[in-house]
Amino acid sequence: MNFSVNSAKAQKVWSDSENLWLLLTDGRQLSIPLAFFPRLNEAPLELIDDYELSGGGLGIHWESLDEDLYVPNLLLGITDINRLHKPA
Repeated sequence: MNFSVNSAKAQKVWSDSENLWLLLTDGRQLSIPLAFFPRLNEAPLELIDDYELSGGGLGIHWESLDEDLYVPNLLLGITDINRLHKPA
């Protein structure tokens, strides 16, 4: 089994009222607070459940929310909050 960050792929994505959950193809399960993703945090759960996996699970795309996440970045702690609060 390969546990490399760069080869991390999602096979399932779901959410609850506070977290975005990912089940990775290698069996790991990841939970990230929705607060780290402003578009997802403000969306109804039905829209969060309407996603597509891209690149064999490397990416997660929400057409209706115009949101894309790269799974390896999530394992490195890179989220929308990081991008929104970068120093100038």
